[in-house]
Amino acid sequence: MQPVNLFDLATQQARWLSVRQATVAGNIANINTPGYKAIDVEPFESVLGGTRVALQATNPLHQKMGATEAGFALNEQEDVELLPSENSVVLENELIKAGEIRRAFELNTAIVKAFHRMMTMTARG
Repeated sequence: MQPVNLFDLATQQARWLSVRQATVAGNIANINTPGYKAIDVEPFESVLGGTRVALQATNPLHQKMGATEAGFALNEQEDVELLPSENSVVLENELIKAGEIRRAFELNTAIVKAFHRMMTMTARG
């Protein structure tokens, strides 16, 4: 049985969220570093735009095509005012991002749990 695309999508989003969480943590860790520029990860929509969806082969002679791996680009944040130390990290913005990441992880986990429950109910019947 082939893996369901929803699980692949959830896994890819979880990886993206992990990278973004590490990036936000790095920004917070360098909040007092003179000259440090805050960075962020490209939006998940951009990652999805560079990924092909896998097609289901119905015949063994069909070509097998999987989803391509999309990298996560780190970008310096633009339109940010520099502090006197030439540091662009704003703690409030980073904490807002951390909250968004936590909520996205919770939503991702809830969707996967619900989908898994539906699959097990279907398999039992």
